[in-house]
Amino acid sequence: MIVEIQCLPQPPGTAESRWAHVEAAIAEVQSSGLRYEVGPLGTSIEGEPDAVWALLRRVHEACLTSGADGVVSVIKVEQSRRSDEQPTIGDLVDKFR
Repeated sequence: MIVEIQCLPQPPGTAESRWAHVEAAIAEVQSSGLRYEVGPLGTSIEGEPDAVWALLRRVHEACLTSGADGVVSVIKVEQSRRSDEQPTIGDLVDKFR
């Protein structure tokens, strides 16, 4: 499964760190052990569905735990019923690099 998550915390950070709450969400992804790519407007994550769905919740909640007043998360999901047909992040973007 491949997902992209964009967290939109309010506020996005603190006076000391402009993007602190977004960075807390990214830190949760980094600690997951799953393959990921951080982009300018969202983070793509690849893995088994149970691991990815659980991570999405932790990423969303990381913004609140870090002190955001609220957060909206936008999630896109790509999943194939057959695992042999499931593309990887590389399959979808490597030719553009």
